[in-house]
Amino acid sequence: MPLERRNLRERLRASRRAMLADECWQAALSVAARVPDDLVYAEACHIAGYWACQGELDPRPLLERAWATNKQVYLPVIVNDPVGTLHFAPYRPDSPLRPNRFNIPEPAISPDEWLSPEQLDLVLVPLVAFDSTGTRLGMGGGFYDRSFAFLANPAYQGQRPYLLGLGYEFQKSPELLIREHWDVPLDAVVTEAAFYEFR
Repeated sequence: MPLERRNLRERLRASRRAMLADECWQAALSVAARVPDDLVYAEACHIAGYWACQGELDPRPLLERAWATNKQVYLPVIVNDPVGTLHFAPYRPDSPLRPNRFNIPEPAISPDEWLSPEQLDLVLVPLVAFDSTGTRLGMGGGFYDRSFAFLANPAYQGQRPYLLGLGYEFQKSPELLIREHWDVPLDAVVTEAAFYEFR
């Protein structure tokens, strides 16, 4: 039976927040080391990260690796066309930032420089939980699912960004999560202990 989402999100978010800063950083370094060199990462030019908050796995070691190999890095920006979706603004260590409505920093970059989700090669996706089929439980806002819904459309023939979830091993659910019709599954997840590829 699929695992009910009720209380799972809050329980795992509490576990993330309880981690010590050094423990989180060591996990982030381990995650970066586990991303295979021959994955989409090797050929990806446009890589989307995220600003880690509330104990999320920090993508900075992976972003630093991307900068070191002259890849373009982006952070999500909440937009309202379509409503409640994401575009992705260029991001460098010295980029000016401004808080969005959730107080999460976004690059203060002209919209003329943003990319749409379809233009990305690799997307590093935060998560609260995941299962053995690539089903992801997020924070509940639906931003990633709405933004990448085109990937679930059989008629879509364009570029297909590779969705790589980043998380801690304790976030792997031993039971299947309920996959709603709007949920966009992940291509893979990497934790400090393992790399899981689903497609």
